[in-house]
Amino acid sequence: MRPRFPAFVLLLLILLSSQTLYANTNPAMLARAAVSEDTKKSAEAIAELRSMGPAGLNSLLETYEKEINEQVANPLLAATPEWQRLASALDAVSQQKDSYLAGLYWFTDFEQAKAVGRRAGKPILSLRLLGKLSEEYSCANSRFFRTILYSNAEVSNALRTNFILHWKSERPAPRVTIDFGDGRKLERTLTGNSIHYILDSDGDPLDALPGLYGPGAFLRSLARAEAAFKQFDNPGNKVKAADYHLARLNAINVAWLADIQKTGGKTPASIVISVDRNGTPTAIQAARLAQTKIATEGAVLRAMLAGGEELGTATDEATWRKIAELHQSDSRLDKRSLGLILRQTHKALRSEGGERATDKMFAELVQKLEMNVALDTVRNEYQLHNRIFAWLIDSRENIDLNKLNKKVYAELFLTPASDPWLGLFSPDTYMALQNGGVFR
Repeated sequence: MRPRFPAFVLLLLILLSSQTLYANTNPAMLARAAVSEDTKKSAEAIAELRSMGPAGLNSLLETYEKEINEQVANPLLAATPEWQRLASALDAVSQQKDSYLAGLYWFTDFEQAKAVGRRAGKPILSLRLLGKLSEEYSCANSRFFRTILYSNAEVSNALRTNFILHWKSERPAPRVTIDFGDGRKLERTLTGNSIHYILDSDGDPLDALPGLYGPGAFLRSLARAEAAFKQFDNPGNKVKAADYHLARLNAINVAWLADIQKTGGKTPASIVISVDRNGTPTAIQAARLAQTKIATEGAVLRAMLAGGEELGTATDEATWRKIAELHQSDSRLDKRSLGLILRQTHKALRSEGGERATDKMFAELVQKLEMNVALDTVRNEYQLHNRIFAWLIDSRENIDLNKLNKKVYAELFLTPASDPWLGLFSPDTYMALQNGGVFR
């Protein structure tokens, strides 16, 4: 015989079952569960929110908007156990460290990012780095990205609104601990560089920003790349993207020369400057290669690249600093970035200089940082970005992201995949250490 249950018992079972299902699918309830003290419960909720994509992260951000805003407004607010659980949940769902400021969702599955990009009609911004973006000790550039770029209100809004975000680790970031023998230790990462690729719907690169850029320069580059995506992201126009790359290569070299001249430098005699009918410079080439009799497409490209190299020889360290000063506004940090930097440095500054000196030391730290960011920006733009455009032009329709990335790490960043030691160890250099100090 079948067991017979009273109707109210059946109703109760149905209600309990539906409540459990609702709890597992309702974003707000998942957000609450994600910060539970019960680690198993929180892990399950975090995994579920992560699988929901940006909507899962938005649920956390909206549910805890008050708590997040309080931390943003008060960078030195004590990190309670509750806040630590929330920050960890946000980082795990977004796959970015310190994501409470950025609010950005990063795909780690490239095919998934491409599929979402196609549906949304948006370009993909794909970050390649050493280590993981979700870890404290990823490579130095990616840490600066989190602080200076992704935490910046304008930058994070542009990335969230206009791009599908993806990151991939090239290899672990080399990490070293220095023990002073008296209880004090320093922990650092060594070497490593990162690059942002802007990709079309097929995952092919339209642009690439090597290394660190200041927020202003980064935003302008994003806007140009997004406009190029809208113009060239279809089979009929794709080959014409080379025109965009050529125009950008020319523009970079022309801007470089203009900055040299603004800082009192002289135009190198080894270059030829092409001008339009109004006398405005439009392109720069090396004089030794800019001959009409060799004006094939490949020869012109080589002459343009060599023109950039000639500009490099004319730009010494003092000139680089002067050029960086011309663009210092591009490296200004916003309130959110400054808050995160203060949170990260306040304890160390106070222990070194005392409470009274902390404000002055912090101001000096920020001033030095902004100058270094400005230097990185102009060098990366003028010395590296132009070479990437030349490679893209040379590739034409056969642009392959993985091949380009290998070339970038080998020839721009000088850390080829073939070197497992990233230039930090060479067996032919004597170190007066057993086995050269190598442990395997």
